[in-house]
Amino acid sequence: MYCIERFFPRWKELSIHESSPVPGRGASRRLKDEAPGYIPSHYYRNIAAGEIVNGVRCEDLENLSFEDESFDLHVTQDVLKHVFNPAAAFGEIARTLRPGGAHVFTTPLVRKNEPTRLCASLAPDRTVVHLIEPPDYNGNPVSSELSFVTVNWSYDITNFIFQTSGRFTETVFLDILECCIRA
Repeated sequence: MYCIERFFPRWKELSIHESSPVPGRGASRRLKDEAPGYIPSHYYRNIAAGEIVNGVRCEDLENLSFEDESFDLHVTQDVLKHVFNPAAAFGEIARTLRPGGAHVFTTPLVRKNEPTRLCASLAPDRTVVHLIEPPDYNGNPVSSELSFVTVNWSYDITNFIFQTSGRFTETVFLDILECCIRA
């Protein structure tokens, strides 16, 4: 919430999409409770984009079903280490931002002085291909299944974002990286 409140003091009046919120906690709870234009989403396999599951919209960050320039803010907290095609995700987020909008996100920078590393990919038949051994997993806020870590980000993330979306990134270092990409 630090970056949202710092850069968007009128956030309660904005149209906000949050991918994979953690129900009932922290920023996700505040956004849900205080911003009437808030739309939460999760990616559910075998559910059509835009369908509602338990009050949450199904969306795939790599192929959003939202119209162009739909949101003032996109929020992703520790989500971008789990997408198989981060270039597509950053491109879709940029496409759906209104002029002057932003993507505020957190992600750990685990590679520090090394380049970003892809850890898993999808084969054409949609099976997971592990690119590192052993594979890395994290908990999942909406499922008992663990989530693959697909990307180990490094400080080169800002270059990656610019190359894939054409957007500049302002970096704010807290306990983990919280970034703000402006439209």
